[in-house]
Amino acid sequence: MVAFANSKGGMIIIGVEDKTGGISGLSYEDLQRINNLLSTAAQEHVKSPIVITTETVTIGDKRVIVVEVPEGTDKPHFDKDGLIFIKNGADKRKVTSKEEISRLLQSVGNLYAEERIIPHSKISDIDRLIFTEFFEKKYKEEFKETELDRIIPNLRLGEDGKLNVAGALLFGKQSELLLPQFFITAIWFWGNDITETSYRSSENIYGTVGSLYRKGFDFIFSKLNKLQGNQSFNSLGIPEIPEIAISEILINALIHRDYFISDSIKIFVFENRVEIISPGRLPNNLTVDQIKRGIRRTRNNIIASFAPDLVDYRGAGSGILRVSQLHKNVEFINDIEGEQFKVVFHRPKITR
Repeated sequence: MVAFANSKGGMIIIGVEDKTGGISGLSYEDLQRINNLLSTAAQEHVKSPIVITTETVTIGDKRVIVVEVPEGTDKPHFDKDGLIFIKNGADKRKVTSKEEISRLLQSVGNLYAEERIIPHSKISDIDRLIFTEFFEKKYKEEFKETELDRIIPNLRLGEDGKLNVAGALLFGKQSELLLPQFFITAIWFWGNDITETSYRSSENIYGTVGSLYRKGFDFIFSKLNKLQGNQSFNSLGIPEIPEIAISEILINALIHRDYFISDSIKIFVFENRVEIISPGRLPNNLTVDQIKRGIRRTRNNIIASFAPDLVDYRGAGSGILRVSQLHKNVEFINDIEGEQFKVVFHRPKITR
């Protein structure tokens, strides 16, 4: 029950054989005893308690109990020994890492990665040029450096003289020193296999969100073919993947990635496809079908609120819709077990 509550919920069936799936059934005494045990376990042995529903189902002349365990609203839930479990495929596993516990807290709005204070930072780590340009354009008033210690906490970019993750990502000077784990790994492969031992070019891209976006976009766009299509010989070539589609996905990766996961965004350019891989599954149980219909959930509210002033981001939830319309051969993969979200642009075959 703890594992289900810490994941997406689930169903337990009591009265069937574990290995064969055959129905062994329960007696009337079993039904009463087990229902009492389940109620006690859910309320007294699961911390915080959960509300389960049970139903007795008759199959032929045998009865089983079907238990519905909802997704928890106060994650992480613990068992009676103080242990945390989550579902892992058909099984369950114990959670021990701080990173995973933080993600469970984040999933129910009890903790936000972007608000974590960076211990070795200070307010003076703000890039004055970037911040001044943003502030004066946004608020239509002169930026006074003496006000920085007051402005940063008011904008939720830090506190107590230190920056948080959002502040460093948006306006940090030498952000690769403040947050060395958050960068872009960009690789241009010769073929179509990630296991290739050689590549055409590779680089790690560091910087603020705005800088990561511009450099990441340039890396991808410079590797694409510009096609003549039905245009005249003297016309400029049309990119095989529309610029707007690349822009939308790269911005989404930077804004909506899971910053509890200490890993880079991946840009892989193959001969037959371009992949942009963002750490973290879709937030708040979103599905691919939902995001393709324009439904969105924001994982990083502070970063998302500043993004329209720093990059070409609207935040209306229509980005995936535009991408699907602009580039028909695009694939969205929400890898729940691997904790990543992948967008694959399949490249057209070039013919003369």
